[in-house]
Amino acid sequence: MRVWLVPAILLALAVALPFVVPTYYVQFFSKALIMGILAMSLNLVVGYGGLVSLCHAAFFGIAGYALALASPKYDPAALWWTLPLAVAASAAAAAVIGALALRTRGIYFIMVTLAFGEMLFFFFHDSKFAGGSDGAFIYNKPSMMLGDITLLDLEKPLAYYFVVLAALVAVIALLTMIVRSPFGHALAAARDNERRARALGFPVFRVRLTAFVISGAIAGIAGYFAAAQFGFVAPQMLGWHLSATVLVMVLIGGQRSVAGPLVGALVLIGLEEVLKATTEHWKLAEGLVVILIVLLLPNGVRDLLKMVLPASNAEAQDSSSESSPVIASDAKQSRGPHPNPPPQAGEGREGDCFVANAPRNDGVAGGRHG
Repeated sequence: MRVWLVPAILLALAVALPFVVPTYYVQFFSKALIMGILAMSLNLVVGYGGLVSLCHAAFFGIAGYALALASPKYDPAALWWTLPLAVAASAAAAAVIGALALRTRGIYFIMVTLAFGEMLFFFFHDSKFAGGSDGAFIYNKPSMMLGDITLLDLEKPLAYYFVVLAALVAVIALLTMIVRSPFGHALAAARDNERRARALGFPVFRVRLTAFVISGAIAGIAGYFAAAQFGFVAPQMLGWHLSATVLVMVLIGGQRSVAGPLVGALVLIGLEEVLKATTEHWKLAEGLVVILIVLLLPNGVRDLLKMVLPASNAEAQDSSSESSPVIASDAKQSRGPHPNPPPQAGEGREGDCFVANAPRNDGVAGGRHG
């Protein structure tokens, strides 16, 4: 029960926050939540898939440009169809890039995604229809209307904040369902040991491509709301600098936690806000603080959670935060009747999916597998 206590309290605080802070901070936290959605989307492929992507800002920016190009010049666009359009555009770009980039591994995958991101950056930078290097304006936020009835006036910061908060909660629920599903276990299995995942019959390429497309679509949600909030899109939204910044958010928040990158986004954006008001050399100070965080908390906020709540460590662990339970349970079932078989070559090493001397608990493993 304590596992759900902290998220419930945080959600209650998020709901109460806009009623007790000035409008500036309502808009600030709206931006932070949007960046949290983007960081969580990247974490699906980085933390759970083991794939470091440097082109997620491209999916973020494509959604923003989709909204800008679909919006009338002086009238608000309808959220009902522009949001699906923007998400579909980001997902389509992710499908094309993923189908090509996922044929590579390691540093080559990083470089290929970086190259695609830069290609899209220069495409919008040099395109007249998208405003070129000057970008494009969105004069009115999208509207939520039913006939002639305005359901939500997104021009009001309070209404906009709650729409973004609802989108954030939906993304967290979706990602939690994904990583705890058989699909999520297969994705973690491919991350932990690709050869054994293939030997067990997992279609690794399809699993990774599906995760990459889902991740790109969620990044599109963030890009849509970011463009709507600021009323402006520019090629810099697709640049690798933003992708690298979001990757830092993932590292700060924790790679094996669904909501960890959200905390990383809040920490990094809040740190920037404080340092900008403190010193003109805030970039240098920010870099030093980030280095300290990474050194002191190598697993992000998960380490901090263990320090604050040591009694609930076992309960607080995510079911997909360690090696894949699918591979682990299949490994135990393949061992035969021997309760403690001798370790084979290569087993029992740190980071391996099989642990030769681990105690048997077929009932638990089978339950997680199901």
